[in-house]
Amino acid sequence: MANQVKDIVAILEHHYPPYLASSWDNCGLQLGSYSAPVKKVGVALELEPEVVEAAIGSGVDMIITHHPLFFQGLKRLEADTPQGKTIYKLINAGISVYSAHTNLDAASQGLNQHLAEMLQLQDIKPLTTDKQDELYKVVVYVPFDHVKAVQTAMAEAGAGHIGKYSACSFRTPGIGSFCPEEGSQPFIGSVGILEEVEEYRLETVIEHNGLQRVLQAMHSAHPYEEVAYDVYRLVNGGRIYSMGRKGKLPQPCSLESLAERVKTVFYCPGVRVAGNRRQMIQRVAVISGSGGSVLTKIDPQQAEVVITGDVKYHEAQEARLKGLNIIDAGHQELERTMITLVSDLLVHESRRHGFSLEVIKLNTKPCFSIL
Repeated sequence: MANQVKDIVAILEHHYPPYLASSWDNCGLQLGSYSAPVKKVGVALELEPEVVEAAIGSGVDMIITHHPLFFQGLKRLEADTPQGKTIYKLINAGISVYSAHTNLDAASQGLNQHLAEMLQLQDIKPLTTDKQDELYKVVVYVPFDHVKAVQTAMAEAGAGHIGKYSACSFRTPGIGSFCPEEGSQPFIGSVGILEEVEEYRLETVIEHNGLQRVLQAMHSAHPYEEVAYDVYRLVNGGRIYSMGRKGKLPQPCSLESLAERVKTVFYCPGVRVAGNRRQMIQRVAVISGSGGSVLTKIDPQQAEVVITGDVKYHEAQEARLKGLNIIDAGHQELERTMITLVSDLLVHESRRHGFSLEVIKLNTKPCFSIL
């Protein structure tokens, strides 16, 4: 069976869950059908006319962008407008469009994490607490001989992540009792006879977005016709998600030296620097895209410099007054790294799932040039 749009979307939304998106954002399928076949995917920062032409010329079935095609609802669709021309071309070519925007920025292995790793920051952590996962404990009762199979299935479905550890679980032995009733097909015991079985109480934790997936894996691996299990919502929170990252440079360097490194790593034609260029820097914050509105939330104890894009004059002034240095590397320069990030993910995951998928990079020309 050929790959479909829904198969690609499932990969993307597993790694970049839609619920991480900001309330004003419009992530997800922008154009096309979930059931449309996909053999070739193009990844782009946004749907510029040259990107659409390149996609059509390359025989792309689906385009994945960072910036959504639609931010607001359309009241009319005119083929003579720039957006209308783009949409008609995509429809006529049978190309579906999917966008992962602020959910890609905030995800655990999303764009901001990628930027921090490109800068070789150490001890990388979320910059702010924009969202935090709800945690659930799943408790299931399993006969001795099947506990390993059930535990493995749940772990492979995503259960048991605690900090930097995976497949975490705990089990205690006990005696389970049950009486199969008429019409049942018991794995152990006989209809109408009370049965007592040595079982393990197996417990593990899972984040809210993975709960149903783990329960399905548990049911599939469990030998019983009727599985006895409990689900508890926990007070302690799960993973923290942020639109930025903070970390430390391996060695302190001057603000000027760091700015030069940013230019090299992100292929910037130039950067804007606000601060003392001779100041020694080690604590660094990274915010993809336009991070000016986040500057007020950052304590100088968290970071001595913030690397972001599109910082306004007064935003920079306020940041400097409270002791923050700024490197404005440009919105496009920071965010275009998502093309490689998402392309590599799709290549890896398609192979892991046994998909036959070709992925191409659709690079956007720079919006600004430095004269």
